Amino acid sequence: MKFKSQHKQNQLIENITFNHIVVGVDIAQEAHVARAVIFRGVALGNSLVFSNDEDGFKSLDLWIRDLLASYKLSQVIVGMEPTVL
Repeated sequence: MKFKSQHKQNQLIENITFNHIVVGVDIAQEAHVARAVIFRGVALGNSLVFSNDEDGFKSLDLWIRDLLASYKLSQVIVGMEPTVL
């Protein structure tokens, strides 16, 4: 069973190309933190702290769009995980 999940994960990773930004979001109750990297793991720009409301998610959307334009990239993958204390 573990082999199958690793195979699926490898397939997903192989879909990430030089045109992608990968955004990782650490989610919490009130404020979230996002960080963007290119397919090689090189960080892009500064991290973004945004609120857990409509305005916060609009700022995340704008931040991602600005990064895509600034670095001339065309695709984005967003992954989220909760902060565990």
